[in-house]
Amino acid sequence: MVQQINAAMAPTLHLIRVVCILFLPLQFISGLSVNLLGSTKKVGRVSAGPIEISSLGCGTWSWGNKLLWDYDPSQDEEIYRAYRAIRDAGVTIFDTADSYGTMELNGRAEILLGQFERRYQAEIMAGSKSNMFDLGNLLTGNSDYAKKSNKQQVATKFAPYPWRITRDSLVQAARESLNRLDQDKLCVAQLHWSTANYQPFQERALWEGIADVYDAGLCEAVGISNYGPVQLTKFAARMQERDVPIAIAQVQYSLMTARNNEILDACNDAECRLISYSPLCLGLLSGKYDLDNLPRPGNPRRQLFRELLPGAQPLLGTLRAIAKELDKTPSQVAINWAICKGTVPIPGARNLVQAEENLGSVGWSLSKAAVLELDTASAKLKKNMIENIFQTR
Repeated sequence: MVQQINAAMAPTLHLIRVVCILFLPLQFISGLSVNLLGSTKKVGRVSAGPIEISSLGCGTWSWGNKLLWDYDPSQDEEIYRAYRAIRDAGVTIFDTADSYGTMELNGRAEILLGQFERRYQAEIMAGSKSNMFDLGNLLTGNSDYAKKSNKQQVATKFAPYPWRITRDSLVQAARESLNRLDQDKLCVAQLHWSTANYQPFQERALWEGIADVYDAGLCEAVGISNYGPVQLTKFAARMQERDVPIAIAQVQYSLMTARNNEILDACNDAECRLISYSPLCLGLLSGKYDLDNLPRPGNPRRQLFRELLPGAQPLLGTLRAIAKELDKTPSQVAINWAICKGTVPIPGARNLVQAEENLGSVGWSLSKAAVLELDTASAKLKKNMIENIFQTR
């Protein structure tokens, strides 16, 4: 009904918008609150192969993971508050996987993404119905019921389990992910890792299978994760032969990984966007941990941080100094550094505080001098973050 009313009244609404802009005092218009002017979005947009995505994303690895992130279903409401905040800010790209969620919670992240987006859209629609003639919407033409803007983009990854040895198994995996999401089409279908190092024959079936997912109309583009520049180039060549567009390639990318530009160059050659996962190195770069304040006993991050923190002190000191100078947090500087490198970082957010801190990393840029200072400190690390065991060359 709302859509029918909007269609019928579109000419009238446009006329009212023009009259308001022409005749309302300028100081009145400029003095309207941000909410009245419609959008509070501040996250920009970048190209990713044939599609456009938000310049900052959100990773959902922690949604359902008990081992590393102490997830419990009772946290879902707080996670939703974080989700709503980053969606309001313009974040659209969400990285997930069919393997996210430990044990009986396997697939939990996909389920939550679907539930959260349906709830978010329902709340927008409810607000639109009660504010059909909001002055800000009239002035900007940004009424939520008039536009399908800020669309959620799910980029899910399919794990190359040992039993996924046929191309059809990837198509089936995509359909199962869509069922958990309760959606019709993925934004990006990704291979979670390469099997080239241990099962090269499976690799070819996975490549053909992910291309079949695209041909079946189940995704807008494809992507890969934990592929190095050499393997990415091979994958891109095969996708070009199949006329399948590549949107993204993701690797672990942070100040603790000290990567060179080879992977960025390979992404440019493949005309896809590099996604930087773990831009905060599992939280180590947040500045919230030291040897006297480690993750709880039993959490794998505890021993990892114990090994990395001593050699990371000069880098962390540089990070804190730059953050203080800019009135930012170390996390915000670390994420902005990844953005300055041309990547789209996907930090996780399990509560509103984390979401708001992540959002504070956009809308500004580090100076070239600051980036160089961080690069130099990163290059001097005594011990880098360990690579993903499935990372290829």
